[in-house]
Amino acid sequence: MPKTVILSAARTPIGKLGGGLSTVDATDLGATAIKAALERAEVQPDQVQHVVMGQVLQAGQGQIPSRQAQIKSGIPKEVSSETINKVCASGIRSACLLDNAIRLGDLDVGVAGGMESMSKAPYMLKEARFGFRMGDGKAIDAMVNDGLTNPFSGKHMAQEASEVASELELTRPDMDRWALRSHQRAVKATDEGRLPEEIVSVSVKGKKGDTVVEVDEGPRREASLEALAKLPPIFIKDGSHTAGNSPGVNDGAGALVVSSDEWAKRNGRPALATIVAHAQVADDFPYLARTPALAARKALEKAGLSTDDIDLWEINEAFASVTLNSIRTLGIDEEKVNVNGGAVALGHPIGASGARILGALILELRRRGGGLGCAAICSGGGQGDAVIVEVNGG
Repeated sequence: MPKTVILSAARTPIGKLGGGLSTVDATDLGATAIKAALERAEVQPDQVQHVVMGQVLQAGQGQIPSRQAQIKSGIPKEVSSETINKVCASGIRSACLLDNAIRLGDLDVGVAGGMESMSKAPYMLKEARFGFRMGDGKAIDAMVNDGLTNPFSGKHMAQEASEVASELELTRPDMDRWALRSHQRAVKATDEGRLPEEIVSVSVKGKKGDTVVEVDEGPRREASLEALAKLPPIFIKDGSHTAGNSPGVNDGAGALVVSSDEWAKRNGRPALATIVAHAQVADDFPYLARTPALAARKALEKAGLSTDDIDLWEINEAFASVTLNSIRTLGIDEEKVNVNGGAVALGHPIGASGARILGALILELRRRGGGLGCAAICSGGGQGDAVIVEVNGG
């Protein structure tokens, strides 16, 4: 059975809601990331055999957004494509689907990733098709409805996270401390060139000419515990979650070129990483904070590894509470986790974040001379995914 390797990773900058990328279609962001990943892997578009891209907010996007991104990136129309929606885990699950296909011998090389424009999510008029008989209509925010709300309870994800925080013994001061760390690490990684290594710039058309977005818009140099402590709770009066210890609403995309080890050797393409194992879990709906650790444990068990074997972790900061609970549950050293900042600082374009954290993990392991890494993420509906990779250095 062939092994699956990752040949390259690339992502766009992450833009704020209404920020520098807000006018760019999600499929254009996806195409930019795909094209950059192919160039970094030195893989030609016509060598790609399949494309899997995650996207959550597909309302108004048009048919099969992954195929739109594929064609815009230059990959031929004869290449097949699929779009996956596993909420925040979409981008990471796309790589796992390619891994499964490669191990089965269904294909040799493909592109995985995710894309999201939360800024361009439309408002919906669900009753408009057959007319409003009387009274006012209601415009439904597709971003909140399709991406940020538990369909079973009708509650916003942040509200549910706050409701279970005390049960999980997660405190506001600890969350604020982690949020500050996220910003400080992201600013430092930007200044020292580590985050820019991940990024491909995006040219944005405007009435006064094109502008180029090349850095993440979220990290705050001025972040402080004092400022974070002044922010009011969101959704729950005495809750622990605030806008400061939660991620933003964002735009961005990421992509990875994935192949069999045999194809890479035949074509003289060096592998960045080997996929060792991956796992999916599901839990009760409000307990998002538990699922990354549960998925990581399941993946470790499949690989015959322990937490002590993992050199670096990327645990998506869906909220600071998620990462903190994962660290505590797994019993791992926080100095090995999100070493260049996380989604609280960088942002969380939901369909793309899984691809971002997987790419970030691989590139940082390579800088450190290799090792084993685990990327883990929670997703809406009470689910979680994790992927373990091995990097040989270089």
